[in-house]
Amino acid sequence: MRKLKYLTGYSEVVLGQVHQLIDNDKLAGVLLKKYPSMHDIRTDKALYVYTLDIKNQFLRQSSPLSKVVYDDKIDVLHQALGLHSFVSRVQGGNLKSKNEIRVGAVFKTAPLEFLRMIVVHELAHLREKQHNKAFYKLCQYMEPDYHQLEFDMRLFLTHIDLVGKLY
Repeated sequence: MRKLKYLTGYSEVVLGQVHQLIDNDKLAGVLLKKYPSMHDIRTDKALYVYTLDIKNQFLRQSSPLSKVVYDDKIDVLHQALGLHSFVSRVQGGNLKSKNEIRVGAVFKTAPLEFLRMIVVHELAHLREKQHNKAFYKLCQYMEPDYHQLEFDMRLFLTHIDLVGKLY
């Protein structure tokens, strides 16, 4: 059995089911049935607007976002799918802070649900810096199917890792 890097930590039962889908060439079919098309948010500007809409719906009182971009180096350098960075700078006598979100470029050609899950995850870091119970509760508040989408996104990434593009 090959190691599935995006599914480490899952039970042997779940991994066995995933291996069975892979061995029978059915993983792509399962994903395509559930997520038949990719989104059309291709530019950094469109991603910023999309992210801001979600932020304004759920986290209106949080710090403003200065930048939201797709980053093609993100998973190679950081072993992550998205990054939230908080930068503080002194300008004159004031302390200015900027929140930036970077989303892995692989999500340019992913289903909208996966992009939303990553954006929700990074937005949750505006309030909760650590991956703790409050963090995941906030993620579920913004996206009730958060945990299922995270698992399905891991299946999507596994498929891309093994075969290539889904669409």
